[in-house]
Amino acid sequence: MIANEKTETPITMDGTNGTATVAPMRVVTDERVWESLKECYDPEIPVNIVDLGLVYEVKVEEELPGDANVYIRMTLTAPGCGMGPMIAADVKRRVQQIPGVTNVLVELVFDPIWNPDMMSEAAKLTLNMS
Repeated sequence: MIANEKTETPITMDGTNGTATVAPMRVVTDERVWESLKECYDPEIPVNIVDLGLVYEVKVEEELPGDANVYIRMTLTAPGCGMGPMIAADVKRRVQQIPGVTNVLVELVFDPIWNPDMMSEAAKLTLNMS
């Protein structure tokens, strides 16, 4: 088996007839990014950032199949949150671990300002806010 260095796509050669079989490219999907973001937590709150409602937007752009750039627009529970850089770094690190992701840009925004109504029902239950 041979692997293309750029895409890590396995190419299998058939020794009997000389044909090559290329495995399907790994496609980065919005859903896969959202699932990865559910592994990120505000260290002060025992709820993931997706259920907290901190992630406003996810965009996956693939110029070449298997070569994705991911843009994430998110906020924090408070503009002065000292954990902001740490949370953004965790988001970037986790999304970069998705096979096929090349670049990750995390933009912290404060418009709209986060409020508890943005949390999922599960998050509200976890925090006894329902």
